[in-house]
Amino acid sequence: MSENLMDHQAQLAADYWTVGNEIEDQKAPKDLPIDKIWSERKFTAKLVNPANRRKMKVIIVGTGLAGGAAAATLGEAGYHVENFCYQDSPRRAHSIAAQGGINAAKNYRNDNDSVYRLFYDTVKGGDYRARETNVYRLAEVSANIIDQCVAQGVPFAREYGGLLDTRSFGGVQVQRTFYARGQTGQQLLIGAYQALERQVAAGTVQMHTRHEMIELITVDGVAKGIVTRDMVTGKIEAWTADAVVLATGGYGNVFFLSTNAMGCNVTAGWRAHRKGAYFANPCYTQIHPTCIPVHGETQSKLTLMSESLRNDGRIWVPKRAEDCDKDPRQIPEEDRDYYLERIYPAFGNLVPRDIASRQAKNMCDEGRGVGTAVREVDPDTGAERMVRRGVYLDFSDAINRMGQKTVEAKYGNLFDMYKQITAENPYETPMRIYPAVHYTMGGVWVDYDLMTSIEGLYCTGEANFSDHGANRLGASALMQGLSDGYFVLPNTINDYLADALKREPIGQDHPEVVAAVKEATDRINTMLSINGSRTVDSIHKELGLIMWEYCGMDRREEGLKTAIAKIRELKKVFWSDVKVTGVNEDFNQTLERAGRLADFLELGELMCIDALHRRESCGGHFRGESQTEEGEALRHDDQYAYVAAWEFAGDGNKPVLHKEPLVYKAIELKQRSYK
Repeated sequence: MSENLMDHQAQLAADYWTVGNEIEDQKAPKDLPIDKIWSERKFTAKLVNPANRRKMKVIIVGTGLAGGAAAATLGEAGYHVENFCYQDSPRRAHSIAAQGGINAAKNYRNDNDSVYRLFYDTVKGGDYRARETNVYRLAEVSANIIDQCVAQGVPFAREYGGLLDTRSFGGVQVQRTFYARGQTGQQLLIGAYQALERQVAAGTVQMHTRHEMIELITVDGVAKGIVTRDMVTGKIEAWTADAVVLATGGYGNVFFLSTNAMGCNVTAGWRAHRKGAYFANPCYTQIHPTCIPVHGETQSKLTLMSESLRNDGRIWVPKRAEDCDKDPRQIPEEDRDYYLERIYPAFGNLVPRDIASRQAKNMCDEGRGVGTAVREVDPDTGAERMVRRGVYLDFSDAINRMGQKTVEAKYGNLFDMYKQITAENPYETPMRIYPAVHYTMGGVWVDYDLMTSIEGLYCTGEANFSDHGANRLGASALMQGLSDGYFVLPNTINDYLADALKREPIGQDHPEVVAAVKEATDRINTMLSINGSRTVDSIHKELGLIMWEYCGMDRREEGLKTAIAKIRELKKVFWSDVKVTGVNEDFNQTLERAGRLADFLELGELMCIDALHRRESCGGHFRGESQTEEGEALRHDDQYAYVAAWEFAGDGNKPVLHKEPLVYKAIELKQRSYK
């Protein structure tokens, strides 16, 4: 880094953040071959005998694949589990929306797959910004997940002879993705749900639906419980336990428009952050390349089309902008630009998500996008422009090669969904797709045991940061959720719980419990009392536009500074002019959305600060100032090979940046290439 650039970064830090001490993960055994680390950690972790487990309580927030699997497994082990979700049933957790598949290194195709190759693909796909010990463990236990789910009756697709079928996903050259048509998340969640309900019936798990966590209870820096709001009655309650686990998913809804369910939020993780839990790599957002494009200005969410479609569908745009109005069936082959196959011949349409998304944006920016033009407003000048934001995903070759019945068998429900939403038949005309916010690789910082920087507080699944670096490979979210829930957390939380009986239990009258309830209640009363003129959704939509424009697919220093200033002003607008109708003691969805938006506003600012401090391009984080001559992402390993773990320093104070250096022993750092 040049001296001038160093001075510039120092000035940025002075304006936006402070630098704290370096941190490291101290739970993974050091100086061992990477394939021995998990076995050694399991052996050295303390155990809890079955008689003592019955005396211990664990709170788990979330009932998706990570939370549901963890609750079922800890309940089966004999712990008393209090499980919370804001949905009316655990089966409505957002894991149900995952479509395409789940990775596992079983090498059923005999195509030279292995645990190490899955590990390597995942670290490379994340652009060398993930902690390698965690990623290797994820690859190591992946095969166990498939066996577990098959034993539960999950109806994975099978070949004619009865063996489990697999297919490819982006960023790999093997077929390791197990699937159940386009309903893999749903089928896996049902498997976890039935295991969970077995423990509910057995009395080891107490299920609390329609309860939203709104505060974390800590005593002397140790997690002791949570505060919830009953979303039907408005009752605010405190719950205490020997350990707390957050399994609350990602925060993509900070962008307003995303593929996430409308209820997905960051509140549990952010409440923990404000109590001392570090928040790691918040700017690492995954933009999924195969979503149904935006069609207007009144949408509240976007719809994902599974990445599995890229196995057989071919992505293209017209070579000439003047052909974009034509029926795609009337555009001859020689006038089509299969741009991913052209630019990345080795991987073609199966490049990682960040690369496929960026190239789709590039094609549309060149004026070769397809579909209905949508109005875009320049956030700085207010100038309007009409832009086509879509590319074709074409199955005509696949239908000619395999026949329509085979395509229907593999992708039928996805094609039906597309037809219902767009009123177009994808068997006859190509689908139109465009990138959209989908997943967040950042999240609450955890060590190898999945414990946060708050003692006794754990975080699993998408809610933590640990496994995906700067870009998650497709079909790895389900893998991480079930890995954490079934196999990792149950083998690490015991190390902490082994000493639980030595710790003094706290009651409802403990000063910290009373203070946490009061803090949550006062926050709600403040929002209800403002009675301003702005709706919650109008402020959220404005935040989303800022985030997408300045902290989305292309980020630059001046734009990020602008975003931070705009978000700070918007936060003032929220706390002075928002209108939250109704009362707390009722089913009040406006109040629910307001509480979540308040946290999104704070998170959005930190995301932009994180993006501002990281002056490099890596994975889904593309800085315009840092790119190769060919326009690809350019990392700077000499400056940024670390996890950025942010500490909350109090309202109005600059966040504190703690760096966790990324040490690679089993993998050589390289510039990514998929050509």
